[in-house]
Amino acid sequence: MKPTILALDLEGTLISNAISQIPRPGLYRFLEDIQLLFDQLMMFTTVPEDRFRGIATLLVREGSAPDWFAGLHYINWMGMTKDLLQASPRLGDALLLDDHGPYVHPGQEHLWVQIPLFGSPYPSEDDGLSVALGRLSERIGNVGQYGKEVRQSRDV
Repeated sequence: MKPTILALDLEGTLISNAISQIPRPGLYRFLEDIQLLFDQLMMFTTVPEDRFRGIATLLVREGSAPDWFAGLHYINWMGMTKDLLQASPRLGDALLLDDHGPYVHPGQEHLWVQIPLFGSPYPSEDDGLSVALGRLSERIGNVGQYGKEVRQSRDV
């Protein structure tokens, strides 16, 4: 079964944190690329939905994220870990992109795609999203087909 849903973490993954809200280098292009790889993207974060919507709207307004990002489906997280059954009733339909291993739900480690933490001092040469795109492409079996094209287009 090929995963069709990607659940995204926000803090330390796409941006610095909910306070400073520094977009990770390459965020706009990364979001466009993963939208092509998955049927559905969802936000799965500790940040409350209203706060996420404000951050997403600001990222769009500043040109750091595509327009559709502000309307992304939001998963109302309950519990201590990010249970992907909240993204889909069929385990295996969704992958979790997150920098923080303790949030991965027990037994779902195989569905976690780890991204390096985007942390202080927030280097402008950070390539975490590029690393994540490669891992996601490999995970869904698009390397050598679409995944290769995505990486090539990122170099342009």
